[in-house]
Amino acid sequence: MVHTDGHDSEDTKQSTADMTAFVQNLLQQMQSRFQTMSDSIITKIDDMGGRINELEQSINDLRAEMGVEGTPPPASKSGDEPKTPAS
Repeated sequence: MVHTDGHDSEDTKQSTADMTAFVQNLLQQMQSRFQTMSDSIITKIDDMGGRINELEQSINDLRAEMGVEGTPPPASKSGDEPKTPAS
């Protein structure tokens, strides 16, 4: 009978070890997925930053062409005014 108790203890230890391995594997998979998503988000933010810089440069170029280079941009309207052509 003592042998059976020892065997049950072995099963419990093995079950605990299996559960620990499963949880560790699951956490590693989650970490990998979060890292992939994080990298993707950072790349997209960098791309948007580059596009915003290009857009700002294009707006500045258009303003220079229209001869209003020294005029500060309006605080409330940022996207409407550069679209109107100079008379």
